Amino acid sequence: MYAVIKTGGKQHRVQPGDVIEVELMHGQHGNSITFTPLLVVDDEGKTHFGKDLGKAQVKAKLLGEDKGEKVKIFKYRAKTGYAKRMGHRQMHSLVEIEDVVFGKRSGTKKAEDADDVEAAPVAQDQSVGDAASSSTGAEAPAEERKPRPKPGAEGDGAARKSTRSSAGAKSRRSTKGRA
Repeated sequence: MYAVIKTGGKQHRVQPGDVIEVELMHGQHGNSITFTPLLVVDDEGKTHFGKDLGKAQVKAKLLGEDKGEKVKIFKYRAKTGYAKRMGHRQMHSLVEIEDVVFGKRSGTKKAEDADDVEAAPVAQDQSVGDAASSSTGAEAPAEERKPRPKPGAEGDGAARKSTRSSAGAKSRRSTKGRA
């Protein structure tokens, strides 16, 4: 049995006994961690994902911290004498996968859920009809609505007087480069 987990923005394929390197997780050495898997493949080879997972968990133990490989950074701009050298080592946590637990739902619960689902649409239709007949009038019918006035229009319909004069338009022109 194996699972696919997501941690630190990356997905890892894990099975019991694996030691994986993940993004830094703060905690004491030996602490237990649980991950929620994205996908589980059981011993028969059947794939489970989404709602099929139910209460599946991946149990792990924190082993320690480690530094990753050095990444060399070299910035250079031609013909200016600019050259900059830097380096970076990312911190990682070592995690040992202890167990992949796949919690299945019982068949009787699924049968009960199916009965509830069949009964639900009838009750839902009745409640929707009741709510529509006893509405509080938040939405008025189309014939009762009054048109909204436009934001810039005056109530009496008078034309707005322009605030710009013809001389003002000429004064904004650039005189740069003219004698």
